Amino acid sequence: MAKVKVDGIIQAVRYTPDGQVDWVRAFLRRGPTYSDRVIIDRSTLLAYLKSGKKVYIGDRKPQLASTFELAAPVRVIQKDGREILVAGVSEAERDCLEGAPVL
Repeated sequence: MAKVKVDGIIQAVRYTPDGQVDWVRAFLRRGPTYSDRVIIDRSTLLAYLKSGKKVYIGDRKPQLASTFELAAPVRVIQKDGREILVAGVSEAERDCLEGAPVL
């Protein structure tokens, strides 16, 4: 099975009171390795996903540098004219990055 090229890994998420993603803590691909943890707001994450980048929920394996445990892929769905961020096969009514710890 071919290895999936991952452009970003979301480690944790913060939601606004109305249920939208406020920001995420993530690692982004920088050439052959990944960045340190970065904070990405919702609009930047949407633009990143719309540009075709592959983002997953996951976490770094201890003491293994750029090796991650991957859970579900993150995608953007359209519902009633709104853009909703979901992880995996979820068809939620509001942003739902299931598997990412909430901060």
